Amino acid sequence: MAEMAEVPRERVLVYDRIGANKRSTLLLLVGFIFFVALFAVAAATIVATYSGVDVVEDPATVLQIAAFSVLIATGVGIVMYYASTAVVLTINGGHQVTKEEEPELYRTVENLCIGSGLPMPKVWVVEDDAPNAFAAGRSPDIAHVAATRGLLNKLDGNELEAVMAHEMCHVGNYDTRLLTVVAVMVGLVALVSDLMLRFTWFGSGRRSSNRDKGNGAIGLIILAVAIILVVLSPIVATLMRLALSRQREYLADSCGALLCRNPGALADALEKIAADPVPLQSANKATASLWIENPLKEHSSFLNGLFNTHPPVQDRIRILRAMG
Repeated sequence: MAEMAEVPRERVLVYDRIGANKRSTLLLLVGFIFFVALFAVAAATIVATYSGVDVVEDPATVLQIAAFSVLIATGVGIVMYYASTAVVLTINGGHQVTKEEEPELYRTVENLCIGSGLPMPKVWVVEDDAPNAFAAGRSPDIAHVAATRGLLNKLDGNELEAVMAHEMCHVGNYDTRLLTVVAVMVGLVALVSDLMLRFTWFGSGRRSSNRDKGNGAIGLIILAVAIILVVLSPIVATLMRLALSRQREYLADSCGALLCRNPGALADALEKIAADPVPLQSANKATASLWIENPLKEHSSFLNGLFNTHPPVQDRIRILRAMG
């Protein structure tokens, strides 16, 4: 606990952290968009090759197939995007509450909305003894914030305000929209990758004559590179999504500290949440990134946390204490 409370020698300015996190997020997002476009071209290369198209002599057909694939994926993604909020709330459980039912939580969110200028979201309580909280919704106008019963029982007023400030910043920064879109795209990449690999496997015998027409060594190399990229794409896309998720947690910490004007309270809250031994009953991999702290504590990570949905809580606490 003492190690988690360690304060760095240099002060950390809130606005500096916010600016750095926004720049990192932008770089990650641009990289992700470029990667998805590259994946679409690789998938189109496989389809074109197995359809008898010479990808060396006729690259325009590959690009047309890629563009058509992106349009179809966008349509599917839009449907999944609009259904995402209802799915998240259903998976995590809980019930919507009024000011009369949960006066402290409701007034805390209400005051934060006044301070931030955000619309009042719907407030939910998840009947779970583990302390945690999350936000959902496509925009501030149709947002939802939720706290577990454990959070309400185990945190004091200042800590509760700091946690809800963090969640309101997710809403105000459109993190819920951004991460939903990225999650949908990662899911589509994984689905298309699986379809492409099945297509390659089952079409290898039937399309051998077409593949040999005019492609030559260069065509075969291009096909091999495309297949390798498609195989690795789900892993790379997942790593980029998780990196983006971790960056948005840092940003919400900084913005939340600015909103509640008490970074120490948010650090104390994270310390209590991380140290609490009670597991979150509704925890699952699909929605773990939404919670303020990773609820899947029993799942260890490797490769320096590349597969973590959240930054190391020790780093978050250290930075917050340096803001005080």
